[in-house]
Amino acid sequence: MEFTAGGRLEVRITPADVGKRVSVRRLSEGEAGAEKFTDTVGVLTSWNEGVLVITRRTGESVRIAESSLVAGKVVPAAPARRKGPSAGFEELARVTARAWQPVESERLGAWELRASGGFTRRANSVLPLGDPGVPLTEALERVRSWYARRDLPAYMQTATGAAGTQERLCAELEARGWRREVSAQVQTGALAPVGDLDADVSRVRLARSCDERWLRRYQRSVVPGPHVLKVLGSGPSVWFASVPGPTGAGTGEIPAAIGRCVVDGRWAGFMAVEVDPAYRRQGLATSVMTALARRALDEGASAAWLQVEADNGAARTLYEAMGFAIHHHYHHYRSA
Repeated sequence: MEFTAGGRLEVRITPADVGKRVSVRRLSEGEAGAEKFTDTVGVLTSWNEGVLVITRRTGESVRIAESSLVAGKVVPAAPARRKGPSAGFEELARVTARAWQPVESERLGAWELRASGGFTRRANSVLPLGDPGVPLTEALERVRSWYARRDLPAYMQTATGAAGTQERLCAELEARGWRREVSAQVQTGALAPVGDLDADVSRVRLARSCDERWLRRYQRSVVPGPHVLKVLGSGPSVWFASVPGPTGAGTGEIPAAIGRCVVDGRWAGFMAVEVDPAYRRQGLATSVMTALARRALDEGASAAWLQVEADNGAARTLYEAMGFAIHHHYHHYRSA
């Protein structure tokens, strides 16, 4: 990381650079009182009263005293992707939203307020892709009122880590007391390598709708009411996969593995890939993904996306082996 100009460290950023991606170096105290350099890269989301706030790619906010800066510069908005399909944040955000549509929604400028009886944060949160058309304080109050009328908590879905994402909005929410509850990764990859995997797909059954047995394996659904079925069935072209459980076993009516795929133009989105704990490490998740990928390829898709929570190490390892890589991070903030 090069900060020097003519051999000298320089701070080449100012409060006018708020909203830009920056790289800074500061002097901090290490072990036993020793001083050391610490580097931070992210979006400069505020610079007030001698304190900088930089939001990293993962959504983490770092507070830095201006007096500790020894170097700083503006850097490109996002690093170039080395593999996988090219996609802007807004395109991908709209594709992922179409794959998980709410029961009801309402526009507030360029924001979409979504509600589905509390089934998943994604279907019960604001998708803020642009200007709400009113000052932020008023917009947030309208959001709270809209969800309160539905006896739901107010959530905002935001994103960080790519060109055009919402680091400044995240910082504004945190400053107003909103609390980040969940963070996840949106990953993308080429679809053909997933379809070409050497996986046993002979037991995978594909259907246009999910039945009661599929829902019993789906861990997020306790009572599969009509709002759950509407969200799961939403999307341009929806496919459900299941691998039957062992015949005659006590849980034989519940699939050993399930998955869901939504095909939308060039994109295929993978969701709800779950495996019975008793049958993990047998390749069932790979079989489900491969079968769904082949169907999506038949419908003309060429790129793939999925969402995985940041702390799900096993799933992230599986998807990395399939060629997926992080495109951006998304977060759900809950109103105070």
